[in-house]
Amino acid sequence: MRALSIAATGMLAQQRNVEVVSNNLANMNTTSFMRRRSEFHDLLYQNLRRVGSTSSDSGGIVPSGVQLGLGVKLAAVYRIHEQGNLSSTDNTFDMAIQGNGFFQVDLPSGETAYTRDGTFQLNAQGQVVTHDGYLMRGGITIPPNAVDVTINASGEVLVKIQGQVALQNVGQIQLASFPNDPGLQAVGDNLYLETPASGNPSTGIPGATGYGSILQGFLETSNVNAVEEISNLISAQRAYEMNSKVIQTADEMMGTLSNMK
Repeated sequence: MRALSIAATGMLAQQRNVEVVSNNLANMNTTSFMRRRSEFHDLLYQNLRRVGSTSSDSGGIVPSGVQLGLGVKLAAVYRIHEQGNLSSTDNTFDMAIQGNGFFQVDLPSGETAYTRDGTFQLNAQGQVVTHDGYLMRGGITIPPNAVDVTINASGEVLVKIQGQVALQNVGQIQLASFPNDPGLQAVGDNLYLETPASGNPSTGIPGATGYGSILQGFLETSNVNAVEEISNLISAQRAYEMNSKVIQTADEMMGTLSNMK
């Protein structure tokens, strides 16, 4: 009985859907988290009577045929790259990107990772690093005698040295952009890696055409909408229950057949 296997694929698909929604809800307070959305495809169809075949010697064409679906499968988990809200922190090295682009981070492996999480800090050498100690690309170092640091919208890092009137430029932050942001590979810790699906990155100065500007003392919050996710969770749960009901009904039908005398 096909209904058993079809409903099983539906239950498995909705289980995956619940897992995606639960991950969104778990990361509601994760800085710069991008919510995910499940995409489903129908499985192959079994042709009991092929569409367009001839129905008789006279050459009549079957207009619709008989095609039985075999269920559903999870096709993709799509990442929604939508700007989250900007939250003020008043922390000197917190930065938010208002618009398109990613910060670039040098990994110990030599690879370049990309992130919109702007929670940067200083290490013991005065270098700007992530909360895991990874260096921001460009090797920006703040002098130990600096009394104030300003990061403008164009990504220039300006410091005020004690005893000097003019601000000193100690580095330039550059942003990276991709032809297909959802094609980036998420590796955890709010980091992404380039893939063939994302395309090659292009870099530029914040505020230039195609790149967002930088806001010092702000962080981008998660773009998860709790009300929408709870609604999706209820919908997935009901779909799961209906598929389980199909399995129960198919079992009862098979029981009826086996008890016939």
